[in-house]
Amino acid sequence: MKNKSLISIHDITRDDYDIILNLAEEFEKNHRQPILENFVVATLFFEPSTRTRLSFESAASYLGAKVIGFTDAATSSVKKGESLKDTILTVSNYSDLIVMRHPKEGSARYASEVAPVPIINAGDGANQHPTQCLLDLYSIRKTQKRLDNLNIAFVGDLKYGRTVHSLVQALTNYNTTFHLVSPDELKLPSSVKQFIKDKNLDYIQYTDMAEVIDKVDILYMTRIQQERFSDPLEYERVKNVYILKNNMLDNAKSNLKVLHPLPRVNEITEDVDDNSMAYYFSQAKNGVYVRQALLSLILDVKPAKK
Repeated sequence: MKNKSLISIHDITRDDYDIILNLAEEFEKNHRQPILENFVVATLFFEPSTRTRLSFESAASYLGAKVIGFTDAATSSVKKGESLKDTILTVSNYSDLIVMRHPKEGSARYASEVAPVPIINAGDGANQHPTQCLLDLYSIRKTQKRLDNLNIAFVGDLKYGRTVHSLVQALTNYNTTFHLVSPDELKLPSSVKQFIKDKNLDYIQYTDMAEVIDKVDILYMTRIQQERFSDPLEYERVKNVYILKNNMLDNAKSNLKVLHPLPRVNEITEDVDDNSMAYYFSQAKNGVYVRQALLSLILDVKPAKK
């Protein structure tokens, strides 16, 4: 992965997943080491973010890198009409690697084609979110002790959810059985389901979340994303369709873990937080270790040996 961009989960192989996840385990044991003290990492967030931006900045800072960038395009020259190409070429002069989130699908791929430094896609519209996918894989492996032969349910916004799209595609490498829970308006796109079909894996579609909770090892909840809807009435129809409450987990498998890419709105009630099956805040913490692994691999700097 030396000096290579990470735009889509398809830019890397299953063997690469293992390398990244194993290195993330090492960083979890020792995440404070100044191996990137000679590097500058730029974080360009044209769209709001809390966990992704802060975990990238935290990951870089723990490794000694300097961090520059912006958290709102309105505070940059984009507001003056500067093109994405010009922004990327300019920031490339000041940094060794760029982490970028942008609302337009395909923007990260375009940035990687014009940039002289590696680009990490931190989310491009409803398209891909590869680093979230990797931290999700890390969280699943850590809690289930494996990635193969699991039953995994995705609940909520499967149409616009870039985290779902990336993770489903990655999990087709692991003989996963997919349980897809959504309203008809928010079903997983056919293009993503095709990845499941191509691997001859099974998926079952539901509209009722209660049907899957006792069947699965991972319950992956998602937010209904208001910002992705062009029709406000369509959003109003589906915004409260799935709400996970603590008592709904009473008959779940003992190994079940509830994941969520966050932020949540009301799709998981706060009484779930104290349940041992709730893993979403630990999942967010895992993002630091996975992103440290990616920075280390792309910038080709090995972690310190203990």
